[in-house]
Amino acid sequence: MSKVRKHLSLVLSLLMAVTLVLSACGSSKEASDSGGAGDNPVQLIWYTIGTPQKDVNKVMEEVSKYTKEKINATVTMKMVDWGDYTQKMQVNVASGEPMDIIFTSAGGFDYVQNARKGAFLELDDLLAKYGQDLTKTIDPAFLNGSKVDGHNYGIPANKELPQQEVWRFNKTLLDQYKLDTSGIRTLDSLEPLLKTIQENEPSVTPFAMDKNYVPYVPYDYVIQNLPMAVKLDTTDYKIVNILETPEMKEALTTMHKYYKAGYVSAEAATTGSTNDLTTSGNWFLDRAQTQPLADNLWSASYGYPVVSTPASDAIITNTSVQGSIMAISANSEYPEKAMEFLNLLNTDPVLRNMVDSGIEGTHYKKVEDTHMENLPESKNYDMPSYSLGNNMLLYLNSNDPDDKWDEFKKFNAEGADSPILSFNFDASKVSAELTAVQNVKEQYWAALMTGTIDPATNLDQVIEKFNQAGLEKVMAEAQSQLDAWRAENK
Repeated sequence: MSKVRKHLSLVLSLLMAVTLVLSACGSSKEASDSGGAGDNPVQLIWYTIGTPQKDVNKVMEEVSKYTKEKINATVTMKMVDWGDYTQKMQVNVASGEPMDIIFTSAGGFDYVQNARKGAFLELDDLLAKYGQDLTKTIDPAFLNGSKVDGHNYGIPANKELPQQEVWRFNKTLLDQYKLDTSGIRTLDSLEPLLKTIQENEPSVTPFAMDKNYVPYVPYDYVIQNLPMAVKLDTTDYKIVNILETPEMKEALTTMHKYYKAGYVSAEAATTGSTNDLTTSGNWFLDRAQTQPLADNLWSASYGYPVVSTPASDAIITNTSVQGSIMAISANSEYPEKAMEFLNLLNTDPVLRNMVDSGIEGTHYKKVEDTHMENLPESKNYDMPSYSLGNNMLLYLNSNDPDDKWDEFKKFNAEGADSPILSFNFDASKVSAELTAVQNVKEQYWAALMTGTIDPATNLDQVIEKFNQAGLEKVMAEAQSQLDAWRAENK
């Protein structure tokens, strides 16, 4: 009887081995996407924006241990620097580079245009099946406002809803020279402060900016950072060329004055990011998008005090609603598992904080249950929080109040709607012209916006270059669609 049992056991073992081999030779994707834990976890490839961090692989190893246990998946993060992101992702999509999760936004690898081009999967069914938890967690305004032609193509970060610009200041220099920011709001109002720093601190960049800088004017762009825009207080909903508006002409003139005075780096138009300046502290002011208690976040991240003052009102725009989105690549090998990961990332505080702040005890330490502070090693893992999922799961900085996320909800509720909120331009009929317009932008935009070239002698020429590329035709098509949208939405 014992021999029979041994023989039967041997046969069963052989059958099991054969079954495992056949399963592995069959569809590994099917096995790994089934949702159960298996011996061979799915490897998800995540492309995201930001200055590549020294410890990103080290952190992702810890992330992967956690996600393997939770959803039988590991994660490889590939960071692409700010100024290179859009171009790199265009190349990746065109070449069929293996990708599962892709950061996208209104201003970085354009969300709407790339959803319409087929770069991202439509997520409605995946959300219903694998994203039920996150749909209960994220503010509905984000999920509704990020729909393209009625469908979701990405998971927006649950964060501040309005977009508000601020002037940020290195407080150490403010205090040293006893500079007053109470009267600061417009671009022109910065000049006395910039002059003081430029005259007294030769190693400091007075006005820090990179090639993505655009002076603030009270308009909402139809496509982020292309010349077409609608004035925020419009009554006629007319799309105008932003370069022809008196507000932008005045701003560009001021920027060139600042550039000639040496307030702006000579390399601003070609600089990919200002990360080196913020790391060293050798800057005085810049402009940024804010959120409640942002000064605490920046100060904790940089390791020295940063303060800010408003440069605009808080406006809910397509850019802000679509300011940080995780899409699933149309050529993802594991779309179901990618959605499982996004569901976990947006609902699980352990995972969300690990992705954001790194390894506890190495990059940060918990002060108590809800608060943390960075450790010196955090300089090797300083991530852009806004781009990484549900911000309202994050631990608070040591100087944050307990009601920080209540402040976010209040900020979101009080933001004013842009007149063109939820209007998404379909450029398919003018795609050739739009490509030509974007090529002109690549040649001239950064130099113009950073003050590197003189608008008095160059602006008319740049406007003419845009028109020759077909901007007026693109604007006419956008105006037609906006008029139809207005009629439909009354």
